[in-house]
Amino acid sequence: MEFTLNTGKKMPAVGLGVWQTAKGEETVEAVKSALRAGYRHIDTAMIYRNEAEVGQGIAQSDVNRDDIFVTTKLWNEDVRNRTVAQAYQTSLDLLGLDSVDLYLIHWAAEGYQEAWLELEKLYDAKKVGAIGVSNFQIHHLQEIERNSTITPAVNQIESHPYLANQELIDYCQERGIVVTAYMPLGGSFARDVARSVISVICCKVFIKVHLDCFQEAFFSFWRYDKI
Repeated sequence: MEFTLNTGKKMPAVGLGVWQTAKGEETVEAVKSALRAGYRHIDTAMIYRNEAEVGQGIAQSDVNRDDIFVTTKLWNEDVRNRTVAQAYQTSLDLLGLDSVDLYLIHWAAEGYQEAWLELEKLYDAKKVGAIGVSNFQIHHLQEIERNSTITPAVNQIESHPYLANQELIDYCQERGIVVTAYMPLGGSFARDVARSVISVICCKVFIKVHLDCFQEAFFSFWRYDKI
């Protein structure tokens, strides 16, 4: 299952997020395991400090790079310092890639409006497949809309049965912004149910809720032995 971004690019609906994987071999193995299991969307970020390991996992897999959708994110320091192009190149160097499929502003830190204009330049120069944001609320999106020419392709937010964020999701969907969800199983709740015999059932039900109700969603699982 996949969704079409406002750029025309296809994004897989289910992916592996590596937020909480340990730096080192665990991340490499998580990426390789996910790709073996059929995942085709890998989500990382500069602040996760594991972009290099994600790149190694991709390189060591048997899956063609063109078949993998890679997302990474611009951290707050580079937003404030207006060092977007440099930060993007650093991420590419760590990943060992020529480009990523989706580049997000991780948070609406001070200077995000100017940072968005720099992301637009990267997109216009065909250095990135699509650009978007993460953890942006409605007023942040409205500010971008007033001062830019490109609508974010994606807004990645926390969304699960305990934090639906429905008003924000509706706003995004009305404007063609794909909503991707992190912690879709409920964060600490997911870790609790993972210890029980009903964990598999719970995960399946939660995933169905997201795909049926929210439609555009990104599922992040950080333990490679749980993939």
